[in-house]
Amino acid sequence: MVARSIPFIELYTGDHSRTVDYLTSELGLARVAEDRARTSRSVLLRQGALRLVVTSGEGTEDFLDAHGDGVADIALACSDVSETRAAALAAGAADLGTTGGHPAVSGVGSVRHTLVPADGAPPPGHDWAPVADTDPPAARIRLLDHVAICVEGGSLDHYVERYAAFGLQRYSSEFVDVGESSMDSVVVRSPSGEVTFTLVAPGSPTGSGQLDAFLRRNDGPGVQHLALLVDDIVAAVTEAAARGVAFLQTPAPYYDALAERFPDMPAEVGRLRTTNVLADRDEWGYLLQLFTRSPHPRNTLFYEFIQRHGARGFGSANIRALYEAVERDRPVVR
Repeated sequence: MVARSIPFIELYTGDHSRTVDYLTSELGLARVAEDRARTSRSVLLRQGALRLVVTSGEGTEDFLDAHGDGVADIALACSDVSETRAAALAAGAADLGTTGGHPAVSGVGSVRHTLVPADGAPPPGHDWAPVADTDPPAARIRLLDHVAICVEGGSLDHYVERYAAFGLQRYSSEFVDVGESSMDSVVVRSPSGEVTFTLVAPGSPTGSGQLDAFLRRNDGPGVQHLALLVDDIVAAVTEAAARGVAFLQTPAPYYDALAERFPDMPAEVGRLRTTNVLADRDEWGYLLQLFTRSPHPRNTLFYEFIQRHGARGFGSANIRALYEAVERDRPVVR
């Protein structure tokens, strides 16, 4: 009863053309197949091992009314689908019936998990017709590094226990206090290392932080961002920015301190400064990362580019910088 990988993620959207255009023309995924049902429309996008399904139309209305554009399904490829389903239900997950003949159970909020065998089959529930992108962007994305899920304050232990039923174990934790707001987080990961959820929650009851704002805009918990692993983040960010992707800005003093933390990499720090990329080290190596602004109407779901040079962590020294950058990016409410 162990989740081994994430074979696909399904995103519901109210503006199918705009969302697909962002993910392809701007973020760089390629169209692989389409399902043009009479009452709904889905497209399968792919780059590297990452597969996203974008769906609009019938069956998405309730989700979109409540949450706006966002991730509705994180499929899990399991070593034993029946045992995983039984364990999830015993741990408190709700039975959501089936998706294309495969069992589905509740995850966080309105996010479901379709449980599929680890056989590499196309996402179920669609009549896929192959399509070929005539001019796909340069292939920069290798795979889905992790999924960040925002939950209510005080609920992290509950969800850690819930995901233990899927075979995901606690990997690390972090608490960040920034002024009157704070963030608490726990990372859970599968034994294979191919399923990683970063669970984040408001760490204080003030209700004034960016996670509180996400929970209000999203009408509850849900997927905050998808982290995309790349081999050359400077090239990926430069190309994506040229195609129209808006990234969060990093304060200049961050790079002055970074030069002290990475004294053996002056040229690299200079390249990172020009693209606003963040850097961090752990005992295994270092990583580079940068976050987009949300392209979706409710300003909820956003995306991350991450490049790993041996590092196994998630940029704990950058969490404060990210949190402060997002805080600065929020509109002032008067």
